[in-house]
Amino acid sequence: MPDPKRIRIRGGRVIDPAQRLDAVLDVCLAEKRIVALGESPDFEAEEEIDALGLIVCPGLVDLRVHLREPGQEHKGTIASETAAAAAGGVTTLCVPPDTVPVIDTPAVAELIKVRADQSDRAWVLILGALTRGLAGEHISGMAALAKAGCVGVSNGLRPVQNTLILRRAMEYAANFGLTVFLHPQDPWLSAGGFVHEGLVSTRLGLPGIPVASETVAVARALVLAEQDGVRIHFTLLSAARSVEMIAEAQARGLPVTADVAMHQLHLTELDLLGFNAQCHVSPPLRSTYDRDYLRIGCSSGVVSAICSDHQPHEPSAKLAPFCETAPGISGLETLLPLGLRLVQDGILDIHTLIARLTWQPAQILGQPYGTLRVGSRADVCIFDPNRDWIVNSAQFVSRGHNTPFDGWRLKGRVLHTLMEGKQVFSLER
Repeated sequence: MPDPKRIRIRGGRVIDPAQRLDAVLDVCLAEKRIVALGESPDFEAEEEIDALGLIVCPGLVDLRVHLREPGQEHKGTIASETAAAAAGGVTTLCVPPDTVPVIDTPAVAELIKVRADQSDRAWVLILGALTRGLAGEHISGMAALAKAGCVGVSNGLRPVQNTLILRRAMEYAANFGLTVFLHPQDPWLSAGGFVHEGLVSTRLGLPGIPVASETVAVARALVLAEQDGVRIHFTLLSAARSVEMIAEAQARGLPVTADVAMHQLHLTELDLLGFNAQCHVSPPLRSTYDRDYLRIGCSSGVVSAICSDHQPHEPSAKLAPFCETAPGISGLETLLPLGLRLVQDGILDIHTLIARLTWQPAQILGQPYGTLRVGSRADVCIFDPNRDWIVNSAQFVSRGHNTPFDGWRLKGRVLHTLMEGKQVFSLER
């Protein structure tokens, strides 16, 4: 395949937190790389993108995206959901291992890589299974998974109940330099629950999941990390106390990081009133206090990444009575605009937001992405921070139109996404 055109992105406000860069500069792309920042009069462009009044930043890096393929193609495919990623400015995404079949063999990982290469709209990084079949009983073949290119291991949303197996699996992952991605949830405390245990769950008569379901699991993993020095990443935090415990662990020098889903920074249990199944997520939306503390965690850097937790569903998955609906939000195409809402509300500054969406998640993955440094891969997101629009899920590129943000008026829209210097998404200005 020939190299993409030599492109000059002219006159945009370039923000790259990895370089502490915020300036109006040209960005020059050639041979799939960033080749110059600034005027560069000697650079001969074959194509120019007018970025005057726009923000140019590294392509977004999303730590949790369910592509649904293989096994659930009626919800989405690698082709459809990487196209949605491109529409959201995401150029690198990480998939959890809970596909069908589970990513516990190199063959499944290779299948996903081949399909992603065929789609050619976003880089797809893979988390292998921590235990075989995600059953929590036997450690997976991590040596083979690492050799197949898996960037970490996870047990998905299924907790490892046996603490000794969890410890051995974490130690085994450390031998191959693999970060362990943990969704902290105690299976006994959360059993039978669907929403946050509190006043709203009582009022609605819905079975609750207590905060302790998350914090007990965080505490267990932190004790193991402190004892064995294993690198842990906590994914999808929902509770204030979890942020506090992780902050304490980081202050002691433990190799621990964390992310939060974007919807947890905007919604609370109050949004469940009326039995809104679009707000059925896992972990559940919690109290206003928890949401506000998660915001503080993102601002302070204790939580160093914000992900979409993109989970597309077919329409019928959200039409049953609340407890029978499938949890999850189609979040790729609202990830950046909802982040910009946090900036507009004074919760995060623009540099912190872009850092949490680019080079910091790339650091968690141990990958050299999320930057516009000269010589780095030409993955670029160009967006208009002032463009008003109303979320209309019927217009989503994703096959999943399930979102609680339908009808929200947001400011900020991705106009161009480039992957290795090739435009994979473009929207009329």
